Amino acid sequence: MPKLENGLQLMAKGYGWLPDKRRALGRRTVATRLGGLPAFGIEGPDAARFLYDEKHVLRSHAIPEPVQGTLFGKGAVHTLDGEQHRVRKAMFIALLMREDGIASLVQRTTAAWDDAAGQWAGRPAIVLFEESANVLTGAVCRWTGVPVTDEEVPAVARDLQALVDGFFTAGARHWRARRARGRREDWLGRLVEGVRAGTAPAPEGSAVEVVAHHRDADGHLLPPRVAAVELLNIIRPTVAISWFMAFSGHALIRWPQYKDRLAEGDAAFAEAFAHEVRRFYPFAPFIGGRAAQRLEWDGEKIPENAMVLLDLYGHNHDAELWEDPYAFRPERFLGRNIGAFELVAQGGGDPRTNHRCPGEQITVAVLSALAVRLARLQFDAPEQDLSIALHRVPAKPASGVVLRVRGS
Repeated sequence: MPKLENGLQLMAKGYGWLPDKRRALGRRTVATRLGGLPAFGIEGPDAARFLYDEKHVLRSHAIPEPVQGTLFGKGAVHTLDGEQHRVRKAMFIALLMREDGIASLVQRTTAAWDDAAGQWAGRPAIVLFEESANVLTGAVCRWTGVPVTDEEVPAVARDLQALVDGFFTAGARHWRARRARGRREDWLGRLVEGVRAGTAPAPEGSAVEVVAHHRDADGHLLPPRVAAVELLNIIRPTVAISWFMAFSGHALIRWPQYKDRLAEGDAAFAEAFAHEVRRFYPFAPFIGGRAAQRLEWDGEKIPENAMVLLDLYGHNHDAELWEDPYAFRPERFLGRNIGAFELVAQGGGDPRTNHRCPGEQITVAVLSALAVRLARLQFDAPEQDLSIALHRVPAKPASGVVLRVRGS
């Protein structure tokens, strides 16, 4: 077992850290150290199945405090296991996986995009990353029942993007994320208290109403701060689609041959495009947990409480799983059933029974719909820095994708 701490290497290499280790050793599984603990980087569909089995790997006490303090929030569903996780997760499943609910959010989001796009032609240029976040923020807040005015949307969008942007760094982005989390937990905590007291309206069946009155496995209401955390865990991932929208713009600039086909609006191709954006571009570098007991995997003995990390970026670029993995080819997903442990842009497994994100269907549906509208947008891309630095987590095009939108 290596004795050298690898935290600095991870920060320096980002998405390339685990793939580089595997290439150097010629193995799918690599032993290392991270945060002073033994850690094991694993990759592949069988490895994903291994990680998502709670007899092997647990999430409680596994997510580092800097990630809880920025991305997920303290007391979030991501930090629970067993019956506590199942009961809390059921609330998210009911809210996020209903077909009528997903359709309603897509409708709100596309309507917000159309309203915004009508104004973009009158501006010298837009930054797709920022404008997408504004569209998504307004739509998802209203869909969840969170009251927000048009004037408030940009500030809320910046804070929600900051939560995602700052979880992997110790610098200014991290502290910006912590401040944003404090502001938004206070904001939503007050809303939850108002809903419970009957002084703040909440549409029946909305996320605000459901979360405010949810009772955990112990029969107790969530503390207002934890309820705020879980509301953010519905809103934040939706706004994080702005990363995929920037990547979609990047893809249409680099491979313009897909623009006309996407603009036709064929649902199957739009979904294939969305899947390929999620596979090809870097989003989450890995997910992980703590070994529930002494384990053995791929010839490695894993001590109890060791970290087990599933390399998402490496998995999605594994030549044994994906033909020509560094080529952007949406057609690879046409007519293809995607296994639960095959495409792992946001984790693997069954979202109804384990830790896979229940909002993944929302991501695919919203991204598919907005990508079609982006392809139909008449725009020019001026000279800009479209490089994507893999040491930066989360990665994004350096310019945010600047577009000059022409009138229709």
